[in-house]
Amino acid sequence: MPDFAVSRRETIATLLGGTSLVVATAALPRRGFAAVTKAAATLSDGTLTIEFDGSMHSRISHLGNAITAMDASDALHLAGDVVIDRFVLLDQDKKAISDRHGKGVQYRLRGANGDRLERTVIVSFYDRHPGVALIDTQYRNTGKQPMAVAGWRTASHDLLAHPKGAWTYSGASHPDRRDWVQPALPGFDQPNFMGMNGSDYGGGTPVAAVWRPDFGLAVGHVETVPRLISLPVSHQLHGTHIGMQGDHTDMLRPGETLTLPMVFLMAHTGDHFRPLEAYRAIMAERGLSAPRIPDSSYDPIWCAWGYERNFTTEQIYGTLPKAKSVGLEWAVLDDGWQTSEGDWKVDRTKFPRGGADLKAFADTVKAAGMRPRLWYAPLAADPGTDLLRDHPEMLLLDRDGNAQNVTWWDAFTLCPAYPPVVDYFKAQAKRIVGEWGFEGIKFDGQHLNGVAPCYNPAHNHARPEESFEKLQDFWMAMYDAITEINPDAVIEICPCGDAFAFHNIPAMNHTPASDPESSWQVRLKGKTFKALMGPSAPFAGDHVELSDRHDDFASSYGVGGVLSTKFTWPEDTDDPIDTLPPGGFVLTPQKERLWRQWIALYRKNMLSKGDYRGELYDIGFDKPEAHAIAKDGAMHYAFFADKWDGAVELRGLGKGRYRLSDPVSGRALGIATADDNVIRTAFEHSLIVVAEPVSGNAA
Repeated sequence: MPDFAVSRRETIATLLGGTSLVVATAALPRRGFAAVTKAAATLSDGTLTIEFDGSMHSRISHLGNAITAMDASDALHLAGDVVIDRFVLLDQDKKAISDRHGKGVQYRLRGANGDRLERTVIVSFYDRHPGVALIDTQYRNTGKQPMAVAGWRTASHDLLAHPKGAWTYSGASHPDRRDWVQPALPGFDQPNFMGMNGSDYGGGTPVAAVWRPDFGLAVGHVETVPRLISLPVSHQLHGTHIGMQGDHTDMLRPGETLTLPMVFLMAHTGDHFRPLEAYRAIMAERGLSAPRIPDSSYDPIWCAWGYERNFTTEQIYGTLPKAKSVGLEWAVLDDGWQTSEGDWKVDRTKFPRGGADLKAFADTVKAAGMRPRLWYAPLAADPGTDLLRDHPEMLLLDRDGNAQNVTWWDAFTLCPAYPPVVDYFKAQAKRIVGEWGFEGIKFDGQHLNGVAPCYNPAHNHARPEESFEKLQDFWMAMYDAITEINPDAVIEICPCGDAFAFHNIPAMNHTPASDPESSWQVRLKGKTFKALMGPSAPFAGDHVELSDRHDDFASSYGVGGVLSTKFTWPEDTDDPIDTLPPGGFVLTPQKERLWRQWIALYRKNMLSKGDYRGELYDIGFDKPEAHAIAKDGAMHYAFFADKWDGAVELRGLGKGRYRLSDPVSGRALGIATADDNVIRTAFEHSLIVVAEPVSGNAA
């Protein structure tokens, strides 16, 4: 999203009639001292406090401590680089409320910018969501001339600086597949646009968070459809900037009102887990939440992608007994069973009888004691396919009539808001589950997370943004069609490298780390998904071969992830797409011992079904990095560092004494209590600790 330039006072005065109340951002000091600016209105739930001065600038406090200065946090941007960010506070009121979010209190503030523009802010606090404010903002043209609106910003603040710096989480997607959690170092500047940041990378979870070791601030929106907004985060001299902004090019005519997306604002402690957990709870109350999770969604996974696209059925059939013997339950047939993306005809060089052979494949997997899942990439169609020849009107087109590229397959994106497209892919999904007998589908591709606005005249969209907003409806149509046939089908969405789109969560019951580029990404994605879907969400670490050293099961296990692998056996593919890593993917005897050990440990403890305690540790500031899971009265800890020699703290212990052990090495580690919870240890890369209550404990 572009930055909005600041105009001079006389430019604004000329456009809006010369009122002395109109002040450009540049005419005001960027920072101030929080303690010296008198508040004209104080809004609070006891945890989060928002103070407004007489110009309707605002300051945020957490438990009585200011965490921002008095900022010009909101502004309307007009054509000609005009910024209106000062409104004289006219009146305010307060009332008790009770709605879908429970009981609470609501404040209403109204201010004016001369006789031309009125700003109304409605702030709601709820008893069950301490530290959270939901904010409605409206701008009404009270003058006699139309205003050319170019954009807006809201809830924009600088979290005050700390000597140890700040970290940030962003829910936006980027083609370089960057980390979702990063330190906000000097020079850091990330727009976090929630639309498309590439032809096939976009969408995400509309929340950003910044935090220090002692407190943090999160901003997002709680609309039940995705919005084309930005959540910029940047390092500033006096802190870390965060906020929400949007381009809204329109004429605001006399008497008309511009209503912004409802803002989620939270002051918190710890990392991004608490705000995302609160966001999940609020969105569930608004009707968006993860569906029922079938038990099979937690079963460990073998995927045939180790053989890549040029697999043979003999290779896969020959590996099934080995996969089953090491403890894996799912067998996933990946990319390569089809002739093309779009037509989805069965490749008869591999399956001579077409669909009949794919059904036989699923039956063979079941006979081996495993569950069959099939890879599938809807909304993509290759050039030259029968589908695009016969139905070019299905394409998603930009304003210039160009198709949107899907880079990995050299395909084009189809419009998810065009009913014939929805019907076409529903029929395909029904065939996979109903006719062929697969018990799960792996929906795959970075283009699945978000799409660009569609200008295809054949679709008769009310607005081009319908394609972006109705992607979630496409996924619900797929989910409903599949679960109508098999209520326990596992529906996995894998938007390769994207930051997962929260609005799609109701249509899936399994999620992977989605092509992680490091073990760090496995862990930070696991923590994020446990916040967004629930502490027992079925998150898979994706193929362990994508982790550090290609064998880091600890990073999946330690965050309560489902274990997954794509090993080959007894040898590697002889026709790889890319150069194989050192040692390839073949399951050597040495690897097999390691695979068996971790898969057996996973099946024994099933930490994926435990209660992930993401609030106990800060993934940015705590050293070593730590994760905790409560399961069946015990606490399970995972610590990570390149090399560590020192103390680790076992947080979250209940009453009584706990016997400590390392389940990987079998070592006893002593006894701990809630008051005596620090142990000294040395490890490289990872350490797993189990704290089991001593017999008779009242944990």
